[in-house]
Amino acid sequence: MTEPIGPCSAGINRAQLLRATAAAALSAALGPGALAATAGAQGGKMLTRKIPSTGELLPVVGCGTWQGFGHAPGSAEYARLPGVVEALFDAGGTVLDSSPMYGRSEKTTGELLAKSNHGTKAFLATKVWTSGREAGIRQMEASMSLLGTNKLDLMQVHNLVDWQTHLATLREWKKQGKVRYVGITHYTSSAFREVEAVLRREPLDFLQINYAVDDQSAAETLLPLAMDKGVAVLINQPFGGGGLLRGLRERPLPDWAQEIGCTSWAQVLLKFVLSNPAVTCVIPGTSRSEHMLDNAQAGMGVMPEPSFWRQRSLGI
Repeated sequence: MTEPIGPCSAGINRAQLLRATAAAALSAALGPGALAATAGAQGGKMLTRKIPSTGELLPVVGCGTWQGFGHAPGSAEYARLPGVVEALFDAGGTVLDSSPMYGRSEKTTGELLAKSNHGTKAFLATKVWTSGREAGIRQMEASMSLLGTNKLDLMQVHNLVDWQTHLATLREWKKQGKVRYVGITHYTSSAFREVEAVLRREPLDFLQINYAVDDQSAAETLLPLAMDKGVAVLINQPFGGGGLLRGLRERPLPDWAQEIGCTSWAQVLLKFVLSNPAVTCVIPGTSRSEHMLDNAQAGMGVMPEPSFWRQRSLGI
């Protein structure tokens, strides 16, 4: 009998869920570089998918910086972050996604990349989150300065705030070579009608949207539409805001997890998201290297077809 993924409940953190895994133990003992080698040996190289507008290959697991990267130098939380960035790169990932909405995250990301030996590998994505052309330009220029670059891989209109104005600016910037890709974002199903309208009307390179086992609304219209329009998709909140992991605290992994190379619930949840053919990259946030490497493992090895999940009771 298949073990279903159970309902969410509170009272546990991510570290407790991973405490029994070999990845966490190796991270503490050997550091992210050695753990990455182990992950690679288990699952091979991280898979990549094409950005439809150019054909450029993008690794399928990245890192979001909301909350996790909002710490200042001198704090214990900040001291852990270089390991997160190195773990991402060592595992074959490149995508780091931020926003001026995320407090200090852009500045922290820029500092970490400046000190990293692998900082040039980063695919840097951030957002514009203000109203008005001049205010948008000032904010985007500030973001580039904080991130330590004069050319961004991806600039997105955050939550569609004044999207008409900013997309016009970003098309100019793309022609000038200031940004490589242009996109829009949202994180709630209440905005999906507006997101759909913009997707149908505007030429875009990327859509960033929420999608998870317990939040599959995007799969009804937005993900198929993005695929039809040739728009790459970044997925935020792949753990349903964290509640899914909390809800799995006492459940052993089902036997079928081995079929798809999963050794943690986080990997199961991420592989569910990545099984959708419209998804280009998933960007779970974390501030711990062992979590980053655990997440990265979901982008390696076997990637199940969508039918794999239809044959199993997920119980959410």
